[in-house]
Amino acid sequence: MPDFAKMSLEELVRAEGYDCECGKHHVCELKFLKIGRGVIAQTPDMIEALGKKKPFVVCDNNTYAVAGKKVDEILTAAKVDHVMYIVPGERIAPSEWETGSIVMHFDPSCDMILAVGSGVINDLCKVVGHATGRVTAVVGTAPSMDGYASNSSSMEVNHVKVSLYNHGPMGILLDSEILAQAPMRMLWAGLGDMVAKYIAICEWRISHLVTGEYYCEAIAELMRSALRKMMAAADGIAKRDPDAIQSIAEGLVIAGIGMAYAEISRPASGLEHYFSHMWEMMALERNQPYDLHGIQVGIGTILTMKIYQKILTIKPDRKRAEDHMKAFDPQQWEAQVRRIFGKTAGQIIEIEAKCGKNDSAKHAVRLNNILNNWDKIIEIIHEELPDYDYLYDTMAKTGMPMTPAEINVPLQDVVDAFVGARDIRDKYLSCSFLWDLGLTDEFAEYIRTL
Repeated sequence: MPDFAKMSLEELVRAEGYDCECGKHHVCELKFLKIGRGVIAQTPDMIEALGKKKPFVVCDNNTYAVAGKKVDEILTAAKVDHVMYIVPGERIAPSEWETGSIVMHFDPSCDMILAVGSGVINDLCKVVGHATGRVTAVVGTAPSMDGYASNSSSMEVNHVKVSLYNHGPMGILLDSEILAQAPMRMLWAGLGDMVAKYIAICEWRISHLVTGEYYCEAIAELMRSALRKMMAAADGIAKRDPDAIQSIAEGLVIAGIGMAYAEISRPASGLEHYFSHMWEMMALERNQPYDLHGIQVGIGTILTMKIYQKILTIKPDRKRAEDHMKAFDPQQWEAQVRRIFGKTAGQIIEIEAKCGKNDSAKHAVRLNNILNNWDKIIEIIHEELPDYDYLYDTMAKTGMPMTPAEINVPLQDVVDAFVGARDIRDKYLSCSFLWDLGLTDEFAEYIRTL
């Protein structure tokens, strides 16, 4: 089994990839990767390394001021033909409108798309690149999320948060001097998106036991190594130390490489991400603003850590779980979905019709696997999750928000996010196996006390 955790970034992105004992051939599409002080000057080198001539450069108003103008000047000085497009709006979203705006202004004479930004701009450009058949690259402006190197985009489709699997960028430039000047909330968001990996790996392993989902230990260990690197540098966030920010950026890129290797987002997200997805969907339903994804994920991580603390105190009861399944009422479930999801409820109901999470026969199989592997599940929790106080203190020292109330998320939305998270996609989470054990209501009441 390849030891990804001990490899350099250059080794992780080698073109030929790696055969793995998990049965997959792991490869990341990246051909050019530079992280460090002043590397924005290498933008023309990246374009040349990708064998391209004329990039379509996409920014928003904020990222243009931070780095887009500099990229424009660098490309002009290097006599690299290019087209600039600034997506209008004070705060853009990863939705159909912005995607369409980029497509409508796309110059077909351009042979690649160059994103200048972080999460939203990168995701939009990956989707547009996939649709137009153009490779993408990115000049990052903030260490705010782990999706730089991933082959998926977190998008809003018909007001539902979905992961669209397309193509990862072929080139990444992360200038640590630029990243260190990002708004502090974006630095906090990067930390929030990284600490989520504790939960993600834990739930990936549990799902592997309960549902038989694909799992790769080599990728999991790569994620753990990225976590160790990031946590060691966390104290430098408040100081805007470029070297510490570089370490965090490297950890975030490694996380994206792990997702590209696995070809799914599972190595990087679990229930903590679904708190964020649910709050975003609720805000979209109400036409209200929501906070940065990584900040919401960080708060979701703290909530999920508390849920796991309680899980460690329970004893699974077959009768309770089976009685819960016998009492399941599809009409009541649908009414609950319509209350929580509003206009998007129809899409959630369609997801259930396809994957059958509420099917009694499937529940019986999952329940047997939970009960037969309960000791192993507890062992996994102890192995993967850090000490709660250590994690909390590391995050709190940066000054980042730590509770839903601090980002104006009401308690009922926290409870509804926990209850509804298992319905968004066919992804087995801690709230999923609590539902299988008949404990959803008990844990929902526990969340009300936090």
